[in-house]
Amino acid sequence: MEKLLYGVAYYDEYMPYDRLREDIRMMKEAGINVVRIAESTWSTHEPQNGVFDFSHVDRVLDAMHEAGIQVIVGTPTYAIPTWMAKEHPDVLAVTAKGPGQYGARQIMDITNKTYLFYAERIIRKLIGHVKDHPAIIGYQTDNETKHYDTSGPNVQLQFVKYMRETYGTLDEVNRKFGLDYWSNRINSWEDFPSVVGTINGSLGAEFAKFQRKLVTEFLAWQADLVREYKHPHQFVTQNFDFEWRGHSYGVQPAVDHFQAAETFDIAGVDIYHPSQDNLTGAEISFCGDMARSLKGTNYLVIETQAQAFPQWTPYPGQLRLQAFSHLASGANMVAYWHWHSIHNSIETYWKGLLSHDFLPNPVYDEAKTIGQDFERLSEHLIDLRKRNDIAVMVSNESLTALEWFKLPGGKTYNDVVRWMYDELYKLNASCDFIPAAYENLHNYRMIVVPALYAVSDETLKKLNEYVRRGGHVVYSFKCGFANEQVQVRVSQQPGIIQEACGISYSMFAEPSNVRLSGDSFDPTEESSGVHTWMELITPTTAKVLAYYDHPYWSRYAAVTCNRYGEGTATYIGCMTSGSALSKVLKQVLKEAGLRGADQELEFPLIVKSGINRQGRIVRYYLNYSNKPVDFVYKHGAGQELLHDVPVAAGQLLELAPWGVKIVME
Repeated sequence: MEKLLYGVAYYDEYMPYDRLREDIRMMKEAGINVVRIAESTWSTHEPQNGVFDFSHVDRVLDAMHEAGIQVIVGTPTYAIPTWMAKEHPDVLAVTAKGPGQYGARQIMDITNKTYLFYAERIIRKLIGHVKDHPAIIGYQTDNETKHYDTSGPNVQLQFVKYMRETYGTLDEVNRKFGLDYWSNRINSWEDFPSVVGTINGSLGAEFAKFQRKLVTEFLAWQADLVREYKHPHQFVTQNFDFEWRGHSYGVQPAVDHFQAAETFDIAGVDIYHPSQDNLTGAEISFCGDMARSLKGTNYLVIETQAQAFPQWTPYPGQLRLQAFSHLASGANMVAYWHWHSIHNSIETYWKGLLSHDFLPNPVYDEAKTIGQDFERLSEHLIDLRKRNDIAVMVSNESLTALEWFKLPGGKTYNDVVRWMYDELYKLNASCDFIPAAYENLHNYRMIVVPALYAVSDETLKKLNEYVRRGGHVVYSFKCGFANEQVQVRVSQQPGIIQEACGISYSMFAEPSNVRLSGDSFDPTEESSGVHTWMELITPTTAKVLAYYDHPYWSRYAAVTCNRYGEGTATYIGCMTSGSALSKVLKQVLKEAGLRGADQELEFPLIVKSGINRQGRIVRYYLNYSNKPVDFVYKHGAGQELLHDVPVAAGQLLELAPWGVKIVME
């Protein structure tokens, strides 16, 4: 990419009247240099079966090119037209809730041959039609793609084939998945029952893994189709989303992002987050770190919020803070969903950069300042290279397993992931994400492992070896408990990693009135409380950092640290407050030699850094609070880019509420 991209999704089809020229004028005034089109409007592109109309696409492409605005064209396959549902109702996904009903998007069976025929046809017709247009810089395949819980008879047949190819014999399947229980044993491939009704968590988790595989294959299929038409200078991407809790929250359950991203030239994501007084930047950082880690390079924020919901209408300064926070994590593009607020249907009040009146407003005015700064500073801020010494290991398999065997109180795998990640974020301990199968563990000096519940022997042995050779691992509770088929290990827990952790346990409990006690933990303090889960740990060679303060459980360790070979393994056997976890992480960061000047600063002052194209260090200082924050700049002399003023080592700097400074050494 030649410059930072600042963009919006734009749907000429949704406009109540013709205002394309006026929209482009306002976009240019705001510094918008890219728009994303076409991915949501299959029924406009193909109003009847085999009848194609790309006039809206042509009109926008021509106008944007004339204005010098680049375009990303999406394949419109995630929302099927009415004629398809009428003529071929079998394209609607059959799920555990029964046959699908037309109306919403993302309701189709992505393996259905009829759907795939029509999807391929619209992709070829659309991309073949626009492929030579000079405005196009890239293509987005589908949108926020998942498996949509598809589990009808055709999916079941494919799953049985997958099981046969993967495990060979039914004896092996019955043994690995414990199917003798409750007479679930399968004695003939023809008798293999639908998994929709299974009570077997191992089999259910394997089916979820298979469903994620369907997504990986579907996206690779689309990307291959697009590559038949695209030019060498154009990219192919996908708009990945995350677990949704009213905003982007955690690892996506329905897609293995690491596997699905392999087919793409660059990762694209959408990132939505709380705002106003609840704006912390944690979701921007979490999703950005994940997006960057998928390909090990810069990424595109294909969707993020402008105004969105009433509780998200940004305070003055927050839109700027958010935009530069994306860049600080390695984004090369920030684009809003979407340009204007639509006037009907389900997302009427998911507001865009412009409100329903299409007039300038304070959010649009603030966007203009972002566009100006992106243009002015692009050469310094694009392609920020980040080299982190810390990784968080994540696992779709563990996520699924803990859906079957939930923690008390409805806590999930992603709650554990965010519990650990958020404290790293607050400590300015920048990190990458790695999958459980990641080979090059020694690229990192510290690895944080949340709730790695279902995992192979091989991965656990690699983690032991990583510690032995000088690495530092921080495990949460529920690590190493079951194998990759969610079969609980027969040894004392935590299974294979007890060797490096220097501990063992065989009992666990849901805590009630339990606190931590130890040199760093005062049981009289509210922050020392334990909740959700506790493992009753007996140390063998490990040093105890905290015991349980409780009349009956006080003999057991809660947090331990063990020297193993040249490294350390820290094990946190319970869920604690964020501040208690922070104490543990600080100690490990110090042990690993990862406590520097930036880690002396803590939330709400967030620091992120990287190397720019010129080989110079760029540091972002982000104030996630409604009060001014000052700090001493402890790095080499440089230039503050937003205000173009010099900064000296040891200089006291002040950030305004929701303020940003960018210092280039």
